[in-house]
Amino acid sequence: LDSQERNFSGTELGRPVTIGNRVWIGAGVIICPGVNIGDDAVIGAGSVVTRDIPAGVFAAGNPCRVIKDIS
Repeated sequence: LDSQERNFSGTELGRPVTIGNRVWIGAGVIICPGVNIGDDAVIGAGSVVTRDIPAGVFAAGNPCRVIKDIS
């Protein structure tokens, strides 16, 4: 493949990710575009964050879900 001849006609979608203050993100976490993670949240290792996570919670899983409130 020649890098100069690649077809770039496909649409690329990107949205900003917002990570709050004092957030812990475990190893191997995938955060999808457009997700907001609230302050003081903890995301478990290996989670796939597809939706917003509120402040002060522990969330984990694939897809990532709130497990419990930690505030």
